[in-house]
Amino acid sequence: MAHFREEGRNCYSKRTSELLVADTPEDVNIFRMIALCGALKLELLGMKSRGPSAYAIIKREYGLRGNKQSVFDQFKAIKDQAKKERQQ
Repeated sequence: MAHFREEGRNCYSKRTSELLVADTPEDVNIFRMIALCGALKLELLGMKSRGPSAYAIIKREYGLRGNKQSVFDQFKAIKDQAKKERQQ
């Protein structure tokens, strides 16, 4: 079972010596959510990338509406809830 930790407003844990194994579809989905959340945070800070933005992917896949900051806040809440349910 994968263990995900989060500190502050970051979407991901600090670098540790822990090994993260996402060996179930649920763990892979949570890991993907963490990666999308981190990518959206970078987009909020002004970073750009090729291809579809994390903002566009999140809005399309999760049906969220609003500007980047409000979508980030909504998605972070969804991600936190998924992680909490997975850890129980």
